[in-house]
Amino acid sequence: MSLRNALLGLLSLKARHGYELHAAFTALAGGAENWDVKPAQVYTTLARLKESGLVAEAGTEQSGGPEKRRYRLTKRGQGELAHWWSRAVEPGHARDEFFVKLMLAVAWVQAGPPGETRVDPKALLQAQRRGLFQELHRWTLRRDGLDPSVSLGQILLMEKAIAHGEAELRWLDRVESRLDEVRRQPVAVPEARTRGRPKNPT
Repeated sequence: MSLRNALLGLLSLKARHGYELHAAFTALAGGAENWDVKPAQVYTTLARLKESGLVAEAGTEQSGGPEKRRYRLTKRGQGELAHWWSRAVEPGHARDEFFVKLMLAVAWVQAGPPGETRVDPKALLQAQRRGLFQELHRWTLRRDGLDPSVSLGQILLMEKAIAHGEAELRWLDRVESRLDEVRRQPVAVPEARTRGRPKNPT
């Protein structure tokens, strides 16, 4: 979920200023431990939304502090939000930092400069597995500490995190069982491209 769409959704409920949006988003996401968005990110995103015509100022308020600008959704913003509601969210599982890290370690084993310290891909797998077990423990404790009568949504979010963590552990086991096969394959390289202008067809 992009922050911009979340802010549009919150503004569709009522006009708010930046501080209110930050607090509302943090509560909606289940706390900063789930999704830590800094206030500066909210204000920067609001400025971009205003520049794009998706939100507009809806007055100011002042209560014992500096003046705060309140924002509301525009017609264009409503259309953007409707488009977000109508489309699926991309999971993003293929964009995986650990996968890139592991493939780099394999490349170093195969073709790293001589004399340099080489990373053991199995050690990376073990470290990742330890980290996942710690995360699973943390998510389970959080889930078990929530009251289903008032926090069922957050419980379901924790259960999703647990399910993803368990699937990740199974994937690490599969990778480790086939790591030698991966090592025997050539390192991925970009396709060669010819330089200069393409030839005109004759």
